[in-house]
Amino acid sequence: MNINPNFSLQGKVALITGGSRGLGRAMALGFAAAGADVVVVSRNFATCEAVCDEIRAMGRGALGYACHAGRWDQFDGLLDAAYGKFGNIDILVNNAGMSPVAPSLLEISEKLWDSIFALNLKGPFRLSVLIGSRMAAANGGSIINISAAGALRPKPYIAPYAAAKMGVINITAALAQEFGPKVRVNCIVPGAFRTDVAKTWEPGKYDTIAALGRVGEPEEMIGTALYLASDASSFTSGAVINVDGAWI
Repeated sequence: MNINPNFSLQGKVALITGGSRGLGRAMALGFAAAGADVVVVSRNFATCEAVCDEIRAMGRGALGYACHAGRWDQFDGLLDAAYGKFGNIDILVNNAGMSPVAPSLLEISEKLWDSIFALNLKGPFRLSVLIGSRMAAANGGSIINISAAGALRPKPYIAPYAAAKMGVINITAALAQEFGPKVRVNCIVPGAFRTDVAKTWEPGKYDTIAALGRVGEPEEMIGTALYLASDASSFTSGAVINVDGAWI
């Protein structure tokens, strides 16, 4: 019996929203290193292309596409471009998100609430349905939703963000049931990582919130994402996996 799990993504195509920086960029490069061609999506085409150049340098195919991942009307163009270039999408990572902070709960405007929910929940739901339907009608695939530790440990200053990210956990279970058995849908719950947003943190602010005593590096997300994207997780669906250094 071969007990070595197959983490290869050779011949696979991955689409990653929020793929131009932070955890998205790390996963895009990690998937390419494992053999995948990658569609890198963000609102900024130039930053998408910069990551695509790194992927092409590995000998893999890449497509950069500018798209607001919270606006359903932009998804048709995205899918036309992605399927037009590669013919298929085997892996979807709903990573794009935003977590703006309002001065108080009373000062959270309807516009801010709606924009947070659009990008963090409404977009991932619709993109999962569009691509998951195609996966289920073809050869299957893997959908990975990115939630946040704040969903499980909400604070007043991130209340809308926490609510939206908890919604991501809920739709993961529903999507797994809707598109099984050919499509696996799972959720990663990251803790504090040293991404661009970390530049706004007070030095050392989050180092003590995890049992490991530090924040994560973006590359430390790759292992879990690669597991869920690959055949190594062939019997894993509807799972919620914390990658937070054991948030205390």
